[in-house]
Amino acid sequence: MNAKHRIGPRIVLIGGGTGLSVILRGVKKITDNLTAIVNVADNGGGSGVLREDLGMLPPGDIRSCLLAMADEEGIMMEVLNYRFTEGRLGGQSFGNLLIAALNGICGNFEDAVAKTNEILRVRGQVLPVTGRNINLCAELENGAYVYGESSIPPEAIRQNSPIARVFLEPEKPEAAGMALNAIKKADVIIIGPGSLFTSIIPNLLVDGISNAIKSSVARKILICNMMTQPGETDQYSVWDHVERVAEYLGDNIIEYVIANNKLIGAEALKPYIEDKSEQTMPTDKDRQLLRENGIILIENNFIDVKKGYIRHDADRIAGIVYNLICD
Repeated sequence: MNAKHRIGPRIVLIGGGTGLSVILRGVKKITDNLTAIVNVADNGGGSGVLREDLGMLPPGDIRSCLLAMADEEGIMMEVLNYRFTEGRLGGQSFGNLLIAALNGICGNFEDAVAKTNEILRVRGQVLPVTGRNINLCAELENGAYVYGESSIPPEAIRQNSPIARVFLEPEKPEAAGMALNAIKKADVIIIGPGSLFTSIIPNLLVDGISNAIKSSVARKILICNMMTQPGETDQYSVWDHVERVAEYLGDNIIEYVIANNKLIGAEALKPYIEDKSEQTMPTDKDRQLLRENGIILIENNFIDVKKGYIRHDADRIAGIVYNLICD
């Protein structure tokens, strides 16, 4: 779909991983003017293998968002999601290989993603936050440094030391021009949900992204995670999520926080509890701190459990976003 023919409010979502793709499936129902700006610091799994072998940016999170936003939901989606189980391709998804092939044909990752947008008839556009080859690093509270996105949570757990800060190498890589342009024109900017330090914050470390968000007249929303993530946000409250984003984005930028306030059923919670993950719900202290900082809390039952996984109810959140735009 050509940009000039798109209809609906201009909504930009920033993040990465499963959380972002879940929300995209809901928001794409209220607008065609949708942009997903995706973290490209991943170095694990099939994406990490392609990154090391081919010297390309990791396609995994990009692929997930492309599939979430695509009009085609039939056998083509199954093919693109298909993951090989044996041989040298074991663990690799066909969608990743498609993007890798287009990367070779187009000569650069940004053009490859743009071409994939066209092939899948994506409702809107999926953009890498930067075209530079970047790596995510962390400093733990014990002073230790960890190199590589996939190593950060395991090392924080192994060393029993929380993440103090994250940073990119190289520092301040140039943002993709189309990403900056989308933020500039946005009516609404949604940050999250997703892994706080390894999916969301890396986008804010790319040169120009935070300043573009600050300068935008769009309404700015943070979607708080349903659960804490071991080695990353252990014991984090709703306010802790907001505060850490503000460290990288700036104070008084986030205007709304969307958070679930419904207890999740014991059966669905059981595997998460075994993994030492806890439910994140607004407390009275959270509400007070948000109110004192001029942030509007939108809380409700946003639980959606599918195949044993706890996710956000994307349709309900899309409805809230739509109402904010109408207001």
